[in-house]
Amino acid sequence: MKLEEPQEVLLLGPGPSPIHPRVLKAMSWNTLGHLDPEFIEIMNEAKELLKYVFETKNQVTLPISATGSAGMEAALVNILEPGDKAVICVNGVFGTRMADVASRCGAQVIEVEADWGSPIEPDDVKKALEANDDVKIVGIVHAETSTGVLQPLEQIVELAHQNGALIVVDTVTSLGGIPVSVDARELDVVYSGTQKCLSCPPGLAPLTLNEKALSVFRFRKNVVQSWYLDLTMLTRYWGEERFYHHTAPINMIYALYEALSIIREEGLQERFKRHKLNSKALVNGFEALGLQMLTSEPYRLPSLHAVKIPDGISDADVRKKLRADYRIEIGGGLGPFKGNIWRVGLMGHGSQKENVNRLIKALGEIMQPMGYNCSIEEALSAVSRTYQ
Repeated sequence: MKLEEPQEVLLLGPGPSPIHPRVLKAMSWNTLGHLDPEFIEIMNEAKELLKYVFETKNQVTLPISATGSAGMEAALVNILEPGDKAVICVNGVFGTRMADVASRCGAQVIEVEADWGSPIEPDDVKKALEANDDVKIVGIVHAETSTGVLQPLEQIVELAHQNGALIVVDTVTSLGGIPVSVDARELDVVYSGTQKCLSCPPGLAPLTLNEKALSVFRFRKNVVQSWYLDLTMLTRYWGEERFYHHTAPINMIYALYEALSIIREEGLQERFKRHKLNSKALVNGFEALGLQMLTSEPYRLPSLHAVKIPDGISDADVRKKLRADYRIEIGGGLGPFKGNIWRVGLMGHGSQKENVNRLIKALGEIMQPMGYNCSIEEALSAVSRTYQ
């Protein structure tokens, strides 16, 4: 059977996000050797662009040659050693995953929990730190993809530092769409992924560490448990030495370089404003359709929206019809929210006014024949008023 190029699907789920045409074109550039001087120049520029998007001067800022979950693992395996204490904040799938990875590093994990759909309370982190001496890290998810929660960071960062702990932050669904501000917030270890607000295909995991984190890393007692993710070697490859470690995904680095260049051309502040405006329009459209958001407004992600599925409406039927008849993909719920919410992404190149209108109209047209009472016209008017 001969495979054919898939028809385009509008990716409005939790990731991957729509890819900018320039990024797709960059992936078709001629492949060079992974130590070729022209490729090294692209690597250097990609590093500088990553610093721009992370808003950091950290010298160790590089893309791990793997997806965002490997970014999480790289952040933890290089810092944690057997017996270390790690306070991990859990209010969704990815906090749970961070706790799992930390435990696999041999760390003693102290979980600070909040209800899924709610942010972590700083007082709960404070209690965990007061009850445990010598905590090495506090790990937290900035943008919880499973629930659409945007986590305020400042108080928790301050608590971690007051207690001598490093702060490790998951920015997979925030980098490039929401301010991360690594240096201004004094974040020690931060990782992300390329397939969300950066609008690059999945396959790379941006990572940055400040000098405080590097000093902890340099004085490890044990060798890093992962050979592939060991920063001792990765920094030699991405630094001036260019010591061979692995064959980098050449064309993915091209894609990242182009995606980051597009972000710089737009400007971070303009990009943040665009995500915020389109998110507001989408929420107004949802609410005009009679739909309820899972998270309250102060903690709602502008890049990923969790919306409750109305009674009597089948999650699977709606998403199947969206995909088949409208060529739109949205995500379903995970864990306790499976079958109860839709997860709708407006990330990077996908955060566009026309995509908001297209989804609102499609959802209304699908749910009305299922017996759901809503006005598509009122919903589209609510979207339009947002932009006016």
